Amino acid sequence: MMSEKLQKAREWEQKQIEKIPMEQRPVFHFSVPAGWMNDPNGFSSYKGEYHLFFQYYPYEIHWNSMHWGHSTTRDFITWEYLPAALAPDEAYDNFGVFSGGAVEADGKQYLMYTGVEEKKAIDGTSQIRQRQCVAVGDGRDYEKLACNPVITADALPEGSSREDFRDPKVWKEDGVFYSVIGSRHPDGSGQIALFSSENMRDWRFCTILDRCENRYGKMWECPDFFPLENGGEKRQILMTSPQDMQAEGLEFHNGNGTIFVIGDYDKAHYDFQRRSVQAVDYGLDFYAPQTLETEDGRRIMIAWLKSWDNDVCPEGLAWSGMMTVPRELTWRDGRVCQNPVRELENYRRDEVRHSAVVTEEETEFSQIAGRVADLELEIRDTKPEAGRSYEKLRIKAAWDGRFYSLIEYDRREKTITFDRTYSGRCRDIISSRKMKVEETDGRLKLRILLDRYSCELFVNDGMQAMTALIDTHQEADRISFAADGEAQVEIRKYTLF
Repeated sequence: MMSEKLQKAREWEQKQIEKIPMEQRPVFHFSVPAGWMNDPNGFSSYKGEYHLFFQYYPYEIHWNSMHWGHSTTRDFITWEYLPAALAPDEAYDNFGVFSGGAVEADGKQYLMYTGVEEKKAIDGTSQIRQRQCVAVGDGRDYEKLACNPVITADALPEGSSREDFRDPKVWKEDGVFYSVIGSRHPDGSGQIALFSSENMRDWRFCTILDRCENRYGKMWECPDFFPLENGGEKRQILMTSPQDMQAEGLEFHNGNGTIFVIGDYDKAHYDFQRRSVQAVDYGLDFYAPQTLETEDGRRIMIAWLKSWDNDVCPEGLAWSGMMTVPRELTWRDGRVCQNPVRELENYRRDEVRHSAVVTEEETEFSQIAGRVADLELEIRDTKPEAGRSYEKLRIKAAWDGRFYSLIEYDRREKTITFDRTYSGRCRDIISSRKMKVEETDGRLKLRILLDRYSCELFVNDGMQAMTALIDTHQEADRISFAADGEAQVEIRKYTLF
């Protein structure tokens, strides 16, 4: 039987969905049905559809007692809301059903999540315990297993945290279920544990795949573990979201970050050997990414388009939380690359092309405008044989003559900066971040996705990405270009939807 808490959540969200006009939502980014949303959960395929669950509190636009919301898609761009999947309605998850994964097996869909219990300790203090639980269902309704929790922190190496043990990502390989789960080592730093099971109920500890040794943040949240291959070169990617990062140059920023730990994996011995570490996204609002593998073998990633340290949310709306455009991950030239899913191109219309020399005079081009747009740019010297003919290129988006968000390419520094300082927000939030970039044969390629409340920037066919929220009023839809010197800019712009 459905619990009272879950029934209440389903009834509430249905009423709220009907009240929120589509004009108040992003056009091609998934947004929460109502209330609050953070981490993507259970991003997976089941019976020919792709499912996205998410951390969810339907009653307010702030984090509170976590539920699992639910939606489906066939193309990663248009989504259907389904009723909430899980509520904190058992003693072992009374503090919240935290993040996790999903997998299909024997015609059923299994959800694996962190149940968080709060109870009084012997000394009267509040005690938090995080343990892994499973629910099974038909793609719409789910029943929690009677044997929950299926994994407790007692299975971890001695001294590991009992409170920070969360976010299982689950998959099936060669008839065996595997799960990677975030934890803390006795020294307080993040570590990722690997478990295996034959039946999703009885789990055994395999190994600690890797730990950060207090360099890449502290607790490692929301892990994922998958291979990427290109031309016979194969790498195993351990993706995670560290808390309490400290900045290293322009590669890693302070606070909550996301990293690709790139290495080699000997599955027979559960041995992961790290080669390098790379930032996932260099922008202002990106956290807790999760991936799935499509039927045609693509690795698709989606993430929460927000940051715990920046409360950027358009005022006056009954929802708070959206996801990035799903991105295809590939392995190329020693990096994990990411580009918007190719399905987005099916929603392009009204192509506009311009080829122009951009100078110091701020310039707008005919029909190059809009708050919902897909722009492809190629930038190069006008006279490359004479050396640098421009030093900087500036693009103002969501501009109305006063407010704007800035994308600036500095050739001397070899950096791209995204800056929303002048976007119209009057709160003291983090507004600017930059990343290192490289030209190829004197050219730089940019792809800019603009939606009503966001900007996603992809550089050189996905070698790097930057993601940011913007809440400038919707009438600010002009786009301008200017350069220090002369830059040749090729522009292709599409309206979306």
